[in-house]
Amino acid sequence: MRILQLDANEVEYELVKPEAKVYEETTEKKVSVRNALLLLTSIEKGDDKEIVEKAVAAATDFAKKQKIETIIIYPFAHLSSNLEAPVAALEILKEMRKTAEGKGVKVVSSPFGWNKKLKVDIKGHPLAEMSRSYSSVAAPQRIAEKKPIKIDTAIVKKSDWSGLPAADHRTIGEQLDLYSFQEVSPGMVYWHPKGYIIFREIQKLLREKLDAYGYQEVKTPVLANTALWYVSGHIDHYRDNMYILESDGQEIGLKPMSCPFHILIYKTKTWSYREFPYRLAEFGMVHRNEISGALTGLFRVRQITQDDAHLFVREDQIESEISKTIRFALEFYKVFGMKSKLYLSTMPDDHMGDEKFWEKATNTLKRALVENNVEYGIKDKEGAFYAPKIDGDIVDSMGRSWQLLTIQADYQMPKKFNLEYVGEDGKRYQPVIIHRAIAGSLERFVGVLVEHYQGKFPTWLAPVQVRVMSISDLSADYAEGIYDEMLKAGIRVELDTGNRTIDYKVRDAQMIKVPYMVIVGQKEIDAKTIAVRTRSGKQSFGVDPKIFAKELIKEVEKRTDALLYQK
Repeated sequence: MRILQLDANEVEYELVKPEAKVYEETTEKKVSVRNALLLLTSIEKGDDKEIVEKAVAAATDFAKKQKIETIIIYPFAHLSSNLEAPVAALEILKEMRKTAEGKGVKVVSSPFGWNKKLKVDIKGHPLAEMSRSYSSVAAPQRIAEKKPIKIDTAIVKKSDWSGLPAADHRTIGEQLDLYSFQEVSPGMVYWHPKGYIIFREIQKLLREKLDAYGYQEVKTPVLANTALWYVSGHIDHYRDNMYILESDGQEIGLKPMSCPFHILIYKTKTWSYREFPYRLAEFGMVHRNEISGALTGLFRVRQITQDDAHLFVREDQIESEISKTIRFALEFYKVFGMKSKLYLSTMPDDHMGDEKFWEKATNTLKRALVENNVEYGIKDKEGAFYAPKIDGDIVDSMGRSWQLLTIQADYQMPKKFNLEYVGEDGKRYQPVIIHRAIAGSLERFVGVLVEHYQGKFPTWLAPVQVRVMSISDLSADYAEGIYDEMLKAGIRVELDTGNRTIDYKVRDAQMIKVPYMVIVGQKEIDAKTIAVRTRSGKQSFGVDPKIFAKELIKEVEKRTDALLYQK
């Protein structure tokens, strides 16, 4: 059995039509439920009452901790390729409903066998989305039973994005040759050269900000003995989403978060109060074992690059460091022309540590928001299990909100790992850790930007900034010379001197949304100039190539949004 468990503010579904020969009759065509635990459920071959009991027990236990009174059992075949036959699957679902009702929660049963329209408003806390897998067969045996992929065909088999809207980042990414997803690495991104340019430019911008705000960048392993995750508490909250394996008789886990690793770096020396704040940053590679049916291009992947940072501070430094982090974030989002909205996420019912520390941390976050004159909303009980946090949403060109920013004032991890520093009085004190991410997942952020710009990236971010093209063979050598000079100047430039009409070349450049097209013919050769055409169609003639390159470099350095020759 596979379940994608969603803690939702509201769930709404509407029946469209039966999609299977076996389906449940119902008169209730449209259902809306607030504050519900939605269980998107795939029934697999071999599922029985024992598995039903495990699944329902885990879901109802979570629901009670979060004070959720309603569970929605929603048949969802897309999470598995090992589905049980419809008649048997329906019987298992009925058993689930009966078992859940016996646990003292209200159960809403979405009818089996229907095509439905589903709308879910998911809560923002870290445990709001969890994928679960239940089986009565031990994992090693299940792995042994599976047939290996035939590598001769699978190695070149990409994900099929046909039928998606033209505005979807997967469609645009394929059109612009930015990235792909391969069958042999499900939920992991293959960055093509052009897509990786965008990825690196975002990292470059973040690194400039890290230097300006006094961070030090580190690199840590992706594997650790699970003993580390038991100390941090992640094993209790994230085990179902972690990759766990055995090596040399030890249980090893791929890291789902970088914080314990940065803590281990901190613990390599004795610290003085004079050395704070100590700001560590990492573009950390983390892994989350998401169910395949929940994967959505760049928006939900299994291998994630986080712009992660942890600030080790004295208690009297918390507020000022959080204020700096808020300014860091707002400056970063402004570069992309995105407005932001901040929220304060408070203590969840399932939390770790003394409530007096939660109150102290929450009040500190409030003061930092007020100090920066930031309007903010409240996300009640949606903090991390170890700390309250500030969440930040950005709004894209289509008016959609995306949660990116998170800032957490954490008193719990320092206590768990016995972190100390020597104070001015020679006594030992416990530091506080501020966890923060600005872009969050870089993969997801690239996906957001692809849809925000619809592939028309500003010049500084565009994989190809200029394409130089010749009108005929007679101007090919001159075009190549212009190309060489731009390449030497550090401009991302391509050359098109092929045996095609200039209209075809321009159309081809427009298809891949190149910001500037440089066109040369006999007239430009004679005058030692170039013609410049923007992707919006504006043209300028008699342009000095050196001046064009100089102004374009200025535009890139300022990260302006394609202003050159568009006035």
